[in-house]
Amino acid sequence: MSTQPAPAPLLIACALGIERLALRRGDRGEAGGPVTVLRTGMGPEAAERSVTRALADPALTDAAVLATGFCAGLAPGMHPGDLVVAEETRAADGTVPCVGTDLLVKELVRAVPGRTVHTGPLTGSDHVVRGHERSDLLATGAIAVDMESAATLLSAVRAGERPVAAVRVVVDAPEHELVRIGTVGGGISAFRVLRSVLPAFFEWHRNLLLPRR
Repeated sequence: MSTQPAPAPLLIACALGIERLALRRGDRGEAGGPVTVLRTGMGPEAAERSVTRALADPALTDAAVLATGFCAGLAPGMHPGDLVVAEETRAADGTVPCVGTDLLVKELVRAVPGRTVHTGPLTGSDHVVRGHERSDLLATGAIAVDMESAATLLSAVRAGERPVAAVRVVVDAPEHELVRIGTVGGGISAFRVLRSVLPAFFEWHRNLLLPRR
């Protein structure tokens, strides 16, 4: 009698303790396989180190990787609590196309009804972006920016072929700049949205599992 191969795991990477707290407190739903939530630390270098180290574990060799957490919206009309599903992530050292964008959008609309979901390029930065830098990045076609997603996905695909994606919650936007997460309504709204997204991530994972090699 043949045995079914074990499902590939899912690695969800975020940078901040408050992001990991939101994910741990959230509605977990039903996962399609083993799930690891990794706190990488802030910045692209920390994300690269943490993700590379995690994927070197034989238990995570075939893991699908999804980068999540908060981001800065670049486009006028974005609001704290909006969702961004990356079509690709961009960094100086590489662009990574994302997998299953349409599926993520559909599942996020179901998981967080009433929230606006934006799709487009998500660009990386090594610092918090404010003021005129937003319009400069918007001019490149990017719709949002964060410090870890691009490095996370680039590290993931360098470690081996796998599905990758990035979903971010807007914590500040051109008309709603945030001084400090958690101290104003924008940060609280983004936290609540991030707490609700895990079922969408699990559905993405179930539909895009890679067979074990």
